[in-house]
Amino acid sequence: MTERPAQRTPNRQLAALIAEAGFSNAGLARRVDQLGLEHGLDLRYDKTSVTRWLRGQQPRGTTPALIAEVFTRRLGRRLTAQDLGLDACAPVYAGLEFAASPEEAVDIVSGLWRKDSGSHAELRKIAFTPAGLVVPSRDWLIGRPDERVGRGEPPTGGVRVPAQGRPGREPAQALAAVPRQRGGRGAERAAERSPGQRVTGGDVAALRSVGELFRSLDHAYGGGHARQALVRYLEHEAEPMLRGAYGEKLGRRLFGAVADLTRLAGWTSYDIGAHGLAQRYFVQALRLSQAAGDRLYGAYVLVSMSRQAVYLGHGREAVQLARVAQQGVGGSAPQAVQALLHAVEARAHGVLGEVRACTAALVRAERALEAARPGDEAPPWARFFDEAQLADEFGHCHRDLQQYRAAAQYAERSLQLRSPGYARSRLFCRLVLASARLGLGELDQACQLGAEAAGQAAEMRSLRALEYVRDFERRLEPYKDAAPVRTYRDRVAALL
Repeated sequence: MTERPAQRTPNRQLAALIAEAGFSNAGLARRVDQLGLEHGLDLRYDKTSVTRWLRGQQPRGTTPALIAEVFTRRLGRRLTAQDLGLDACAPVYAGLEFAASPEEAVDIVSGLWRKDSGSHAELRKIAFTPAGLVVPSRDWLIGRPDERVGRGEPPTGGVRVPAQGRPGREPAQALAAVPRQRGGRGAERAAERSPGQRVTGGDVAALRSVGELFRSLDHAYGGGHARQALVRYLEHEAEPMLRGAYGEKLGRRLFGAVADLTRLAGWTSYDIGAHGLAQRYFVQALRLSQAAGDRLYGAYVLVSMSRQAVYLGHGREAVQLARVAQQGVGGSAPQAVQALLHAVEARAHGVLGEVRACTAALVRAERALEAARPGDEAPPWARFFDEAQLADEFGHCHRDLQQYRAAAQYAERSLQLRSPGYARSRLFCRLVLASARLGLGELDQACQLGAEAAGQAAEMRSLRALEYVRDFERRLEPYKDAAPVRTYRDRVAALL
């Protein structure tokens, strides 16, 4: 006897929200399809689809999250798939939203931190979405500044208890205190997030200092070494601060410091090849920078997004991101920042093979850096953009344009000027030089440089470093039977 299919339960939660929003079934379906297009999805829902959902059918994939976002935008409050009576899907869509308010931004980014610090391995497998770059960059460019970010009043006569329950910790001690296990922490986590925690200037200074520590580790050893510790730090230290009590001025500084750490979480995710996750961190860092009122830092986040797009071969999107950043800060930005923005645009044109546009952008970058003076007040994150970095940008561009003699000259100059602390950048530049030497027919030198870089890559936890090595090896394929190449492969086989 054939079993009858299980009876579905009508979705009364969804029906109530449709009525509250004033949607027709066709109108809801149309909005879901439109939102899908914003994120590169070709959806074909109609009023019949909505009727099925109301009867209890569960939409698949990212659709529940998209439906929730449609209602969030319409009703002006954050709603999840569960709020609509729908099954939660894998967090494919979550994190690409550019929040409507600072409070919503905190909810979104803290959700990312919690998922990433836990056992949600699928979060690190999410694919990069080129279409997901459009809305956040547009909203950052044309969005109005947040009028208010301050929260509550500091408790009178009370003494603030640090998030981990111990007073006066230095940044290194705070980092050591970040929990490594997540089991059995319900009561402790609730205490960490208790409302009314008063945030101090020392808290914000500690966030900045910890950021420098993680940045140094990333430069020297790759993003994989301390990425998880950074995410746990954000979850257990930064989130309670964001949900604490602070005035307007301190609140802007707090959002700025957390934006910097969130961008770094994105950068380290990018370095290990978790590109969809990195994209989401960048989007949220962009939103946090807006809450901070820091237009320049928002441009720097767009720089990071542009670099990721270049790495993944999305040159057109990378150009657009660089130009949005330029438009967003205007001509009043410090010269070092302008140089950086033009150089990033040049890298995107180089990937596209656009020689004239690439050359013009490099010239603008060079002139801007020449105009910079030691006394100029460049933000701390822009100080790395010096002659060594500019030469590195030139080297990459000329390599991509197959102008190998110029690529070799600039790569050599960058290596001469670059500080040893930037070990990963030096590795990248060494492989640019190796590729240039190969392009010039200097096979022995190319293989020697490539083997040295491969040895350095083996000491790092950086998928980008390994990809640079693999790119060089692909360039070696036409010479695979030559003795220098066989020697190279024998040396590298024992390393990687």
